[in-house]
Parts: sequence; C-alpha cells; structure tokens
Amino acid sequence: MKVILLQDVKALGKKGEVVNVNDGYARNFILPKKLGVEANGKNLNDLKLQKNNEAKVAQEHLDAAKKLAEELKAGKVVLTMKVGEGGRTFGSVSSKEIAEAVKEQMHLDIDKKKIQLKEQIKTLGTHIVSVKLHPEVTAELNVSVKEA
Repeated sequence: MKVILLQDVKALGKKGEVVNVNDGYARNFILPKKLGVEANGKNLNDLKLQKNNEAKVAQEHLDAAKKLAEELKAGKVVLTMKVGEGGRTFGSVSSKEIAEAVKEQMHLDIDKKKIQLKEQIKTLGTHIVSVKLHPEVTAELNVSVKEA
C-alpha cells in the first residue's frame, strides 16, 4: 500500500514522502497513529499543492532576507564605549548591543543570535560584522565604535 507520511517515521521516511509499505503495517500502525494517509488521488493532489505553497513561502522568505541584507549593507551603526588611559576600552561590544543599536538607529529588527562576531570588538574604529539572515543570505554590517 502506498502511504503519504504526515510525520517523520524512523527507518521509513520523512514528512511528505510517498512510501510503499505492507498493508497490515499501514492499517495497524501508520494510519491509526496518524503518521500517514493513504496515497489516493485526492491526498496526492493535496500533497502537491502543499509542496507548491511551501516553495512559494520559502522564496518569499529568501527575497525578504535579500532585501534586508541590502538595507544592512547600505547602513552604518554607531556605538560608544568608555575608554581609559592609553585608549584601552572597558569591556567589549556584544551582539546584543549591536542588535539594539540596529533597532534604534536603522529601525530594523535583527535577532542577536544572527549576528556573528569573529572576535570580540574591543577597539575603537570601524568593524565589519556578518549577520546571517537566512541559510543562503549573509549580510555585512558596518559598526563604528567611538569614545564615549
């Protein structure tokens, strides 16, 4: 019997796959536990429509991430730090501070977990920080650190 899986089933397949299983396995395990549905014409058509919709939504997310990347690349964020004798800074700039500055200065919401700092920012000047907006889109943001 052909079955469309509604959830991932270990050793059988992933969600959305059409798999061929024994009739008893389908009747006694997969169908009663709502792990899958019989692969008839209506259900196959529903699966096709669902996959098309998911592809459309994924493309919209990718386009939005590319647009946000362009806005980040064009912008610049300015942060201030306390500086002691000899130009030494107190502490470092965190991803949380960068995210708050982007929200305040550029009016864009960015999750602090998406900001990737290669090393801690402990010096004054301009630094380039990468922001992973989407698995396929990484933006660069200019962060300028000035003396308070």
